[in-house]
Amino acid sequence: MTAQEVAERAGVSRGLVQRIEKGDLKCEIGAAFEIATIVGIRLFDADDSALRGRMRQTEEKLALLPKSVRKKGARTVQDDF
Repeated sequence: MTAQEVAERAGVSRGLVQRIEKGDLKCEIGAAFEIATIVGIRLFDADDSALRGRMRQTEEKLALLPKSVRKKGARTVQDDF
C-alpha cells in the first residue's frame, strides 16, 4: 500500500502517515494505532514468547531495508511516568 492509500483507509492526511512513519512524537496515538492495524502491525500480545517472535521478525525485516530508511541517532522515548 502507498502512504496515500493508508491515509485514505485511516481517514487521515498523507502527511500524518509520513510523520508517524518518521516517529514524530507529536502524532495522535489513536491515528498511530489505526494505521498500525491497517498495515498489519500487531502492537500488543499477551504472550511474551509471541512478542519476542514478532520482534525477531521485525528486526529481520528491518535488516533488509536500505540504510537511508533508518534514522541515525533516533531519539529514545522517555516513558518513565
